[in-house]
Amino acid sequence: MTIDEAIRTALQYENRVVGVYEEAMTASQDPTGQKVFKTLAEEEKQHVAYLESKRREWESTGRVTPGPVESVVPSRAAIVEGIKNLKTKVAVQSRENEIQLLKRALQVEVETSDFYKRMVAELPAEGRELFERFVQIEEGHKAIVQAELDSVSGSGFWFDFAEFNLEAG
Repeated sequence: MTIDEAIRTALQYENRVVGVYEEAMTASQDPTGQKVFKTLAEEEKQHVAYLESKRREWESTGRVTPGPVESVVPSRAAIVEGIKNLKTKVAVQSRENEIQLLKRALQVEVETSDFYKRMVAELPAEGRELFERFVQIEEGHKAIVQAELDSVSGSGFWFDFAEFNLEAG
């Protein structure tokens, strides 16, 4: 795959993830779930904007210079550590809808993360550098969604963004 093809494919993945999060945000009945989906949708929109700028750069210069890709989501390690310190909360109602929304979100995050990992492994250095940060960010997104899924499925944990400093990544 060329760098141009990789950027265009990445845009397809990111736009798909945005759509999933926006649908989930609307369909969710849980305020925490809505907050999680909204935050992740906004971040994915920033990824789309970043990739669009890199696509334009590639088209005009035939080169792409990796730039910083910011994330409000803490690292996967910080999320896992934070989960250890969370209070338990007993689920009082069936959350089947939330579980299905989260499972779909987790699926698209896994697929997107796997794509970025493949690009890092296959592309020349210039392309690898462009996608390396996305691997880290998507791993964080997977951890957030998994934590929320654990929460609503009754695993004994309640995940709420307020428990984490979203500015520390």
